[in-house]
Order: sequence, then C-alpha cells, then structure tokens
Amino acid sequence: MTGFDTRAARAGINRDPAHRAITAPIHLSSAYARETPETVTDFDYARTAHPGRALFEESIAELEGGVGAVATASGMAAIDLLLNDLPHGARIVAPVDAYGGTRRLLDARAAGGRFEVIYARSWETGAIEAALAKGAALLILETPSNPLLRITDIAAAARLGKAAGALVAVDNTLLSPALQRPIELGADCVIHSATKLINGHSDMVGGVLVETDPKRLDRHRWWANAAGTGLAGFDAFLALRGIRTLPVRARTQSAAALDIAQWLASRPDVAAVHYPGLAGHPGHELAARQQSGFGVVLSLELAPDLDPRIFAKRLALFTLAQSLGGVESLVSLPASMTHASMTEAARAEAGISDGLVRLSVGLEDSADLVADLEAALTAAATT
Repeated sequence: MTGFDTRAARAGINRDPAHRAITAPIHLSSAYARETPETVTDFDYARTAHPGRALFEESIAELEGGVGAVATASGMAAIDLLLNDLPHGARIVAPVDAYGGTRRLLDARAAGGRFEVIYARSWETGAIEAALAKGAALLILETPSNPLLRITDIAAAARLGKAAGALVAVDNTLLSPALQRPIELGADCVIHSATKLINGHSDMVGGVLVETDPKRLDRHRWWANAAGTGLAGFDAFLALRGIRTLPVRARTQSAAALDIAQWLASRPDVAAVHYPGLAGHPGHELAARQQSGFGVVLSLELAPDLDPRIFAKRLALFTLAQSLGGVESLVSLPASMTHASMTEAARAEAGISDGLVRLSVGLEDSADLVADLEAALTAAATT
C-alpha cells in the first residue's frame, strides 16, 4: 500500500471515466437515468448517493482504515446518524467535556426519552469503566476534547467499551486521520465534522461517519437516505479537494500551534495553556503515543486581571469565529460561543470557564501570530 500522503494527495484523482478529467468533476444532478425501471444502478437519486459523495466517502474511509463511510450534511448529522441505529432507551456514555453541539443533541434526545446518557470524565480510564458498569449501547469518545484538549486512551477505552457491549465511536475532528487513526486503536467507527480540518478552507459544511462493519455501514446508509441527511454535490467536491492537502496542512499548522503554546506558557499574563504538545500537559505522553501530531487547536486562560473579551477583540490575525481547522487562524470564547448551549452547571462540571479562550492556528507565519497575541495581551493589560 502507498503511504498516507500519497493516498491523500491522489484522493479522487483520475476517477472520471466519462471525460478522463484528472480532478473529479462536481456532480450537481439530482437524478440519474435508468436503462429500465427494474435496473438498479449505483446512482439514481442524489439524496441516496451521487458520484462526488461516493468518492469522498471512499477516500476518507481508506485514510481512516474503515470499510466505508457515509458523508452527511454536517458533523452533527453524522453523530445523529450513529444514534439512529440504537434501540429506544439505549444507554450512552459520552464525555462530560464534549463539544457543546454534541452535548446539546444528546441532552435533547435524552429529554425526549429516546436515550439514557451518562457523562463521564473520559480522560480517566477508571471513570469510563465506572460509567460502563451497567453496560451501554454506545461509548462516544472525543480526543483531544474540544476545547480543553484532554486526551483519552482510545485503546483502553475501546477494550472497556466492547467488554460492556458498547459500540465505540471516536470523534476525530480535531486531528483528522492525518494525525490520529482511532480504528487502528480499536474504535468501531470514527466521526468527523468535515467542515474543519478535513476541508481546511472554511468554505463548506459537512460530516462523515466511517465504519468498520459492512452491515452497520449499510444500515447507516439506509438511515441517511431515509432522513435525507447526505452531503450535497458541491460540498463533497470541496471536502475531497481538502483531503489532498490535509497531511501538509495538519503538520504545518500543528507545528505552529506548538510554537504558540510554548510561547504562551512562558508568559506571566497567561494563567494556563491547554495543549497536549506541552511536556507538562497531563496527556502529553499518551498523545505522543497514539497521535502523530498534537493538533492545530489550543486553549488558554488569562491571568485573573485580564479580560478575555478585550484580548479577543484586539487580535488582528485571529478572527473571532466559532470554527476550527481552516487555513486562517480563529479565536473563540467557548462559554459564550461553541458551548453556550450547555447549562452553567454543565460547563462548570466540564471545566469550561467564562475566561477560557480557544485558538485554532492557521497557516500564517507563526512569528506573526505570536506578535499578534503579544499585542493583544498588552492591550488587555492596559485597558
């Protein structure tokens, strides 16, 4: 098998039998012709499948090491697709510090009586074991977690989950298969918001669920068709384009994030830096073992006398926006943005303070980003 970078760079290349286009064309047709009413073809209606989506699914499944994938209209749609296949009343174990949108969805489904959800400190193997003591249908992991970058031992958690009868799913959005491949560590399936690092250009919204079991894959495809949550043609084209540069972007942006984290950690006006690339991070050694890079996202807490809102406002190269993984650097305040849907008590339980700042590091020169951060810290201290 060719190397990861080669497979990523050639995603969808030379796959146009009609006109031999090197880059896969954009397929926008909603319907595809049949020879006869009885003929079942690969594509007949775009809600079910279309060539662009199929190429993206094939490419990301190969990079993650799965048997196939289902591409969806968003990352949240991919998570919901996973939930659709669970029996009524199923017990789900999820991270207490999960992405705010994930927790919102799980809480809403649980409030309607669909599931029982148990939130656990998933970066502590003992906490996962305790949460699984009564069994579970699904164990959801998110590592590194968003926004506190906590690290879960995927292999250990997968063993515990399977022993408890649970399907083990890992949200790999923050790293992508370029930096972490959970299936190799024992996960049953992998979830992504393809909007983020996979696409990498902040110009589409999409998700993907990668599977290791063909029968589950068929059921997920059935649900995606039934609910109409599949990825559209132009978005599939943009996601596939992003894959081709994914390894280069992921490594370059991760290197810059490490530089910035190390610089921030040396500042007296920064109270804490959360980034697994730092030797002092509680999950550093584990991250070094199960990841091939530390990621493009970090979070920090300013000294108590500094206002994080002023700091964020004064940044020039980090745009205030609630996404991550793009070529442009972004800053967000999770408590009032990405995790605002969580209750104050839930945020406190997760450790997400009002002063927490999340940075997504792009492709700008890291020296320029450091200078921008320094100017914003100075402004926050003097305002």
